[in-house]
Amino acid sequence: MDGIINILKPPNMTSQDVVSYVKKILNVKKAGHTGTLDPGAAGVLPVCIGKATRISEYLMNDKKTYRAEMSIGFKSNTLDKYGDIEKVPYSPEDKDKIYDAFNNFRGKIEQIPPMFSAVKVKGKKLYELARSGITIDRAPRSIFIYSIDIINVEGNNILFDVTCSKGTYIRTLCSDIGKLLSSDAIMTFLLRCRTGPFTLDNSVTLFELEQYVHENNVEAVLFPVESALPDCSRVYIDDALFCKVKNGVGFHINEALRYEKRKREDIILIFNRCNKFAAVGAIDAEGHVKVKKVFLR
Repeated sequence: MDGIINILKPPNMTSQDVVSYVKKILNVKKAGHTGTLDPGAAGVLPVCIGKATRISEYLMNDKKTYRAEMSIGFKSNTLDKYGDIEKVPYSPEDKDKIYDAFNNFRGKIEQIPPMFSAVKVKGKKLYELARSGITIDRAPRSIFIYSIDIINVEGNNILFDVTCSKGTYIRTLCSDIGKLLSSDAIMTFLLRCRTGPFTLDNSVTLFELEQYVHENNVEAVLFPVESALPDCSRVYIDDALFCKVKNGVGFHINEALRYEKRKREDIILIFNRCNKFAAVGAIDAEGHVKVKKVFLR
C-alpha cells in the first residue's frame, strides 16, 4: 500500500501515536507523518504510507493554516493551557490596540522556539531538557506569517486564524502577541485546518479509517503519492526515456514529450507515457533533469 491518508488527529494523542495506530490498523510497516502537531491540538495530520514516506521531506515545507484561541493575562511554562499557569497583570485594551498588535505579526518575523518543543540542540530535544528543569538559550528562527485574522474578541480571549510557514509555533505567537500588549498570553485551543492540499474537508478520523478497513475500501481515502505535490512542475516521458529514468539516469528537458510548468520548479514530478507517476527529479538552469527518487520500475 502506497499513498497518503489525511488523518483528523484528535486531542491528547501525539503525532507519533497516530502514526503507530495507523500502521497497526492498516497492517503496514512503513508510515510517517509530515509535520508534528502538538499533543493537545487537533486537526489535519497527513500520514504517508509505504513509498509515500519518501516524499515526506517535500511536504514539510507546505504552508499551514490554523484556528487558534489565546487568553491574555496568563503565562505558562509550556505557553499553553497544559503547563503550569500563572496569572499576570493585564489591563484590557480597546479592540483597535489588539488589532494593531496582531498586525505587527505579518510577513517575515523572528521567533524563539519554546523549551517544550521537539527542536534539537546538540542532539537533545528541548522538551527533554525542560522536563528535567533545564532552560537554555535558544537562537531565534525566521518564520513567515502569510495571514493572521482575528475572528472574535471576548474579554481577554481572542480567536484567530493564521496561515504560516513551517517551523512556526502558534504557542509562541500567542505569547509574543500578549507581550506586545504589555502582558503575556497562553494558547488555549489549536486546530490545524490545512497543510498543503490536505484540509479538514478531505480528512478522516481514526474511527472512520477503521470502518474503511473493515469494508476493504481504504483506497477511497488513500491519496496517490503525486497528489500531495500539486504545485510541482511535471514532465512526461516516452518508454525509451523511462528505461533510463527507472535506473536513475537523468535527461535533458528537451527529450521529454511534454513539460508542464507549475508554481514550483525546484522539484519536478516525472510521469511515464501512460501518465503513471514514475520519479521525483530536479531541473537545473540549463534544463538538465537529475533523477532524485524513483517510484515506478
